[in-house]
Amino acid sequence: MNFNQNYKNLFCLVENVLVSQGVNTLVAIYINLLVNLSILFLLILLTKYVIRRFVVETFKTFTDKTKTTFDDFLLESNFPKDVGQIVPLLLIYYSIPYIFADFHFLLKGLLFLFNIYVIILAVWIVRSLIRTSRNYLMTREEYGDKPIESYSQVVLIILWVIGFMFIFAEVTGRSVISFAISLGAASAVLLLVFKDTILGFVASIQVSVNDIVRIGDWITFSKYGADGNVTEINLATVRVQNWDNTFTTIPTYSLISDSFQNWRGMQESPGRRIKRAIYIKQSSVKFLNQEDLQEFRKIKLVSGYIEHRQAEIDVYNNKNNIDKSLYLNGRNQTNLGVFRKYADAYLHEHSAINKDLYIIVRQLAPTAQGLPLEILCFSKDKRWENFEYITADIFDHLIAAVPFFDLKLFEAPSGDDIKNIKLESTGNAKRD
Repeated sequence: MNFNQNYKNLFCLVENVLVSQGVNTLVAIYINLLVNLSILFLLILLTKYVIRRFVVETFKTFTDKTKTTFDDFLLESNFPKDVGQIVPLLLIYYSIPYIFADFHFLLKGLLFLFNIYVIILAVWIVRSLIRTSRNYLMTREEYGDKPIESYSQVVLIILWVIGFMFIFAEVTGRSVISFAISLGAASAVLLLVFKDTILGFVASIQVSVNDIVRIGDWITFSKYGADGNVTEINLATVRVQNWDNTFTTIPTYSLISDSFQNWRGMQESPGRRIKRAIYIKQSSVKFLNQEDLQEFRKIKLVSGYIEHRQAEIDVYNNKNNIDKSLYLNGRNQTNLGVFRKYADAYLHEHSAINKDLYIIVRQLAPTAQGLPLEILCFSKDKRWENFEYITADIFDHLIAAVPFFDLKLFEAPSGDDIKNIKLESTGNAKRD
């Protein structure tokens, strides 16, 4: 009792001194309040500095020396900083009743806000522990095939529900148990009335927790005709600005219920994929004779390849006594094979292609439109306009290079081609 009285007298010290000096009582009370608040504010700043300077830094030093990664994840989740807020809160909790002893109307409101903040801080601290446990377990080999992410999402949702229940109970002045019972009885009606809101709320939590979509991401959502950058994400809808500057609105819950394409991975990767084929007329593919090889040796990018490859072929054919009076016998180079090597060498020489990623020139299965020769590589520049320029530059060159290898590109005949054939046939018939 004496301790509480002494503690109270300490907070009224300035007021008592001023009153004893003849200052008006009301003025003394307000000056006393201002001084106490200033001292409390300085104490909170000092406490936070000490915690940040010593406690948090000590925790960082401790994590650097331990072998386990659990404490590293605790540090990443700001757990020490969140826990460090408890000491300033205790200062506030034990000081407010004495500071605002003469202001009962303010004291009640401040205690209410204090309780709300304590609930939120408790949820925040537990959330840090859940995220730390999730990240730590995902690094353990024995949990590699377990859906740890899904489990943590469920726990986080339950945690926030409990937190909101305590907040509502604090606002309404009812106990948490009675509030939960009332909420359970009205759940059927709430689910019916707020179905879209609840779906959007759950979806927004999952989108945020799983980092499915961010503002600024380029997404393609064929079902809704969306193809562009995400400009807004809220509880009910996601707004996408398409490349033609129109806007498409997508329900938030469709991001977790339907399939769509997010191009963020490409934008964050070291290259953007180029995948396109040119179609070779199959009748133009042939074996190369000595005259052809001599001519193709003039092409710088494949001259070394032709020499090395032909030496291997000659050794094989001579060793096995192959009759080369017929080109079909034994091993031979083809104009398509040399052109394929040329395309590969050209891509490796191209300054805009990322050499650390795949560079593949391959044949696909023959089609009615010819033999597809597919180019698969990655451009360094991922910006759309520059990517298209690089792609066009590559295929401009390769298409122009095809005739130098005695190859022909397939192209379906147009109306003029058919008309010219008919005219030639008619002219030949008249001459006959």
